[in-house]
Amino acid sequence: MRKVVLDTDFLIHCASAKIDYAEELRRILDFSYKTYIIDKTIDELDNIIETKKGKTKANAKLAKAILKAKKIPLIKTKKDKIVDELILKNAAKNCIVATMDADLKRKLKAKGIPRIVIRQKKYLVLLD
Repeated sequence: MRKVVLDTDFLIHCASAKIDYAEELRRILDFSYKTYIIDKTIDELDNIIETKKGKTKANAKLAKAILKAKKIPLIKTKKDKIVDELILKNAAKNCIVATMDADLKRKLKAKGIPRIVIRQKKYLVLLD
């Protein structure tokens, strides 16, 4: 079973584009997997909810509500690092990272870790 780690930016983009990422993951992944988030992702969403306004705030609230409703398990981390660094550190070979962050995508590609991205604000694509 492979891990699919969801990044904060990915969650907010899915909320913004009204993409059901759970359904899309089932569509594009033909193997068994389980979705996870890094525990600091919740902190990052809370920070966005507190500091931003308008659509960004609403999308962060929606993303957090969806995570809670789907009961996505957390990967516990001990250090207070940036979420992207924690994802890079915890991403193993049997791990796939769903992100829209250009810098994180570039670093994951350099490490040979597959990425899931949103295309045309409609659907997800797995990149090797």
